[in-house]
Amino acid sequence: MPDEYSPQRNRLIAALPATDYEHLLPDLELVQMPIGAVIHDADRPLRHVYFPTSAIVSLQCVTKDGASAEVAGVGNEGMIGIVVFTRGISMLYRATVLFGGHVYRMPSRVLRHELNRPGGTAGALHRILMLYTQVRITQIAHTIACIRHHSLEKRLCCWLLSSLDRSLSAELIVSQEEIAGALGVRREGITAIIGRLRRAGFIRTQRGHISVLDRAGLEAQACECYQMMKKGFDCLLPDATATQAAAPRW
Repeated sequence: MPDEYSPQRNRLIAALPATDYEHLLPDLELVQMPIGAVIHDADRPLRHVYFPTSAIVSLQCVTKDGASAEVAGVGNEGMIGIVVFTRGISMLYRATVLFGGHVYRMPSRVLRHELNRPGGTAGALHRILMLYTQVRITQIAHTIACIRHHSLEKRLCCWLLSSLDRSLSAELIVSQEEIAGALGVRREGITAIIGRLRRAGFIRTQRGHISVLDRAGLEAQACECYQMMKKGFDCLLPDATATQAAAPRW
């Protein structure tokens, strides 16, 4: 298992063959991100791409009146800035740190150069990012369907479980107001559901902290979107310990 501050805590980087990883390592810069930091705003030139290791970033669609809702969460399974891979210049979403921690950033120009460079890193990196883009699009599609067809309680359980999967801790440091903002709903609805989950013994809460006590019980309360999205990432992005020494076989 990579140490806490290793770039290989990010599953995309860990999936690279060892020689490719060593080649990219000098261009990866460790950055600590506090809760609430805006990594990137919508419609702005993207100067860096980001690979979270312990931080969790919320990609949010923001309306003209300032309202926002999360379209995807990104943790150690992914990256912020896939628009660079698809030859875009700016992102459509605002990227805000939901759970503070570390990310590795790389200049966008470096990633573009690597993807255009014949041979070397380009082949493996291109495959990994292509598959990740596929999974991310699927995640966003599930999020849209989930909002339309599933109750807020099921969506909240799914969100808590997905956030826990991306965290290096068994505890989530997040306020009910932040959860409400991510899900695009009123705080009162989140407060009522958190109370029911606590009384049922699924979670324990303190101010700004949520611990899952009964994971199986919480999974039973979540909609099927959680397992479908988790399966997608697990199938396409194998565990780091199994993939560091060889190229991905997808």
